[in-house]
Amino acid sequence: MDRLQSMRVLVKVADTGSFAQAARALNMSPPTVTRAIAYLEDLTGARLFLRSTRSVKLTAPGSRYVEDCRRILADINEAEASVGGSHATPSGLLTVTAPVLFGQIYVMPVLTSFLTRHPAVNGRALLLDRVVNLTEEGIDVALRIGQLPDSGYRAIKVGSVRRVICGAPAYFKEHPVPQVPADLAGHTIIANTGSSAPQDWRFSGEGNNSVTLRPRLFCNTMDAAISAASRGWGLARALSYQVASAVSEGKLDIVLADYEEAPVPIHVMHAEGRYISAKTRAFVDFLVAELRANQHVQAATSLVTS
Repeated sequence: MDRLQSMRVLVKVADTGSFAQAARALNMSPPTVTRAIAYLEDLTGARLFLRSTRSVKLTAPGSRYVEDCRRILADINEAEASVGGSHATPSGLLTVTAPVLFGQIYVMPVLTSFLTRHPAVNGRALLLDRVVNLTEEGIDVALRIGQLPDSGYRAIKVGSVRRVICGAPAYFKEHPVPQVPADLAGHTIIANTGSSAPQDWRFSGEGNNSVTLRPRLFCNTMDAAISAASRGWGLARALSYQVASAVSEGKLDIVLADYEEAPVPIHVMHAEGRYISAKTRAFVDFLVAELRANQHVQAATSLVTS
């Protein structure tokens, strides 16, 4: 049995939720559809559907396999379109990953705008504060903040951010502004971490420039730490883009700017290769241009240099 055709049958059954409806949509007989699913279940060694007299539902392995099949079929369609000379039309499923806060603020507006421009493309956004394997998790484009290890991916630098120390004006009315990193020992510190252990904050300069601090408040999200700092409770450390809005609104002030470490680069990444899908190529070009032109991103990047 044709494996690719069976994949098409699988996707149609998943979309319609019915073997009979899939058969009608594909102009096949119901037994042929049933054989196609049975073939894939034998091939994968996994049960793909839970079937009853009233419903057909994907199993957990089936759901993952369907998404893989969608991507494979979309890539085949794009490869065929490229050979046929119509590769300029993006189509298929586009999967993008980015850190949670950066993705919410800067990547999602670009992604939704791209999908509006290209109705044949469907999007999937994975906003995660961890590094994911692009190949294993089927990622087309990734936004990474930090130094990159050697890899087989193409990385395009779109900017950089800094690690900044910030506190609210109300806090500094009650406490002196720190002049050197060692002064932080006398301040109320808010840490963004799941651990309650002492924190080592590093700074620029010669020699050992780390300061060990004992925070009074530990937050497991950056949003929570920034919120506490904005209310004047203490000092927090964040990436400049994370506090750009609060700084521009006067809710937070940045201190110890002269002691900050080197800027942290921002890259857009995608797989290398002779053939890059039209959707990936078009989105990378669009994302790079939008991030480099976005004045809010530029403001976040230059907060401590202005």
